[in-house]
Amino acid sequence: MSRPLRINYPGAYYHVMNRGVGYQDIFDSDDHRRMFLDLLRELHETFQVNIHAYCLMGNHYHLLVETPLANLSRAMRTSMGSRLSAIIAKWNPMGHCFAVAIKRS
Repeated sequence: MSRPLRINYPGAYYHVMNRGVGYQDIFDSDDHRRMFLDLLRELHETFQVNIHAYCLMGNHYHLLVETPLANLSRAMRTSMGSRLSAIIAKWNPMGHCFAVAIKRS
């Protein structure tokens, strides 16, 4: 069964979360958290996604974002998907980094 289509429109708010495969840590140091925050800054600067809140746990993260340009999928795929996976693969080259595609609600 395919997943339902995401509703995208200018000014939408989303709760975005993702976790490590098998609940493994994706952030195990303050340096890793700082790199993630740098990616959030890039997400805002490149795609004009407004980050209203974030929570970085050891094995997952939560974001509350607003998309003035209705571009969440592209922004997350570019900044948080491929870029973050590449960074995490350097820390732990054991295969997949995340358990599921980025969840939005």
